[in-house]
Amino acid sequence: MNISFAGQVAVVTGAGTGLGRAYALDLARRGAKVVVNDLGAARDGTGHSDAALAVVEEIREAGGEAMADGGDVSDYAQMEAMTARAKEAWGGVHVLINNAGILRDRTFAKMDPADFELVLRVHLLGSAFATKAVWDTMREQNYGRVLMTTSSTGLGGNFGQANYGAAKAGVLGLARTLRLEGAKYGIRVNSIAPTAGTRMTADIFPDEAYKAFEPGNVAPAAIFLVSRDAPTDAIVAAGGGVFQGAWITMNDGILLPEGHRSAEDIAAAWPRIADRRDDHIFENGMEQAQHALSMLTKT
Repeated sequence: MNISFAGQVAVVTGAGTGLGRAYALDLARRGAKVVVNDLGAARDGTGHSDAALAVVEEIREAGGEAMADGGDVSDYAQMEAMTARAKEAWGGVHVLINNAGILRDRTFAKMDPADFELVLRVHLLGSAFATKAVWDTMREQNYGRVLMTTSSTGLGGNFGQANYGAAKAGVLGLARTLRLEGAKYGIRVNSIAPTAGTRMTADIFPDEAYKAFEPGNVAPAAIFLVSRDAPTDAIVAAGGGVFQGAWITMNDGILLPEGHRSAEDIAAAWPRIADRRDDHIFENGMEQAQHALSMLTKT
């Protein structure tokens, strides 16, 4: 099976370096016309660069079509302008990969609230703004593929990354809601949790691991998740050639009888409440209430 994006327009944010660059090059190689969006050169989001132009030149030298965009994902008007440029040049937008990101790592006790807010603006609001900017177009086309970038930090937490973890957990909630709202319009929404040696992780990985986790080992998962036959609501962890599925789960729990619902009763029942042997995938936000109602009707 050959995955092709011929006739499609793809937008990749944060595509000047690292993972975004790898995604843009692979999409172009497979026939997509690519909007290469990139703003900052440093991992903390400061500065500007010509990196997007360099990626566009790579794509064009290989025979593909691409345009550079320097829009800030945390500015909705700039995302609207980016989408308008893509539509004017190529007629639509079929694929969006929300990859732009920054880090402002520090323990929560020492973190400046402005750094907390900025990371949320870029990762969470940036993903929402870029997606909102293309959403109506995808609905009108009755086709769209959106990939959100979450993280193992969003899934499991990580010391010194309260802002990043909050943003990446928020991205999951956004993705899981949009796949419901987009379903009848042919829009599929997935999430990727990458582990890669990029400017974001340059001083985190030792040299050998940095090389092993090069972005090319993540790109295949991203490309599949925005392809025509992609699933929807998938969370895929990818890095170093290892690909894993991730899920948000909930167990069946217990129904405590009336008169036995105190904090002390919760403490006594905790081993059963925390028992994961009957975990199942949490499919949507209504499931918790529906499950509770079903247990109540059985009494």
